[in-house]
Amino acid sequence: MVDKMTNLDLYAKAEHLLGIEEATEALYDLYRSELDDKDVKTLLDVGCGRGGFMQRMISDGVKCKGVDLSSVMVEECKEKGLDAVCIEATEIDGQYDAIVSIFDVLNFMDEDTLTSFLNAMANKLNDNGIFIADINTKYGFSDVAEGTMSSENEKEFLSVDAMFEDDELHTKFTLFEKNENGTFTKYQDTIVQYFHKMKVFQKNDTLELVEKQVFSLYDTEDKILLIFKKR
Repeated sequence: MVDKMTNLDLYAKAEHLLGIEEATEALYDLYRSELDDKDVKTLLDVGCGRGGFMQRMISDGVKCKGVDLSSVMVEECKEKGLDAVCIEATEIDGQYDAIVSIFDVLNFMDEDTLTSFLNAMANKLNDNGIFIADINTKYGFSDVAEGTMSSENEKEFLSVDAMFEDDELHTKFTLFEKNENGTFTKYQDTIVQYFHKMKVFQKNDTLELVEKQVFSLYDTEDKILLIFKKR
């Protein structure tokens, strides 16, 4: 049996088999450290996932709202009592002291979508507001993300096959989930991510790129942290 769901919901369903918990926590620590010395009272988490970063910031006294295109992720946030919605981030109302997009959210957008997104985020920032995001370097795509992997437990088997070509990473997820009667349900879809050159961010008219930090998450210099301020 083959079942269909959105590719981001499939990712959400398979995420626990990817072994990314340590990397996610490292990113949360990095973002939190960048926001520590800022006067942030309100925060929008774009691509909020299961709400782990919002929970950290709420514990610091920050009012948080999350948005994610995976209904699976958003429902889990709501079960935790978090304020999250499953809509496009550009449709969010309100103004925020800080906006974050954690774990290469921007790489899921092509260049035109990215430009529109950045302009929308600028409009949602308060004066002196800050926007922080991380992206993959080309090395992060071609030497770290590309390739195949599999993972399994007693009830699930996941296969991931990723290919980087022409500045695009196409990752096919295939998940087999065991049913109570011993049969398996198969879920399969492909997620596309895009490599972005720095000039895409530097030429934006609404957000000023004030700092970039190349760092190592999985391997040597596979990620870049981008920090913007509203122009």
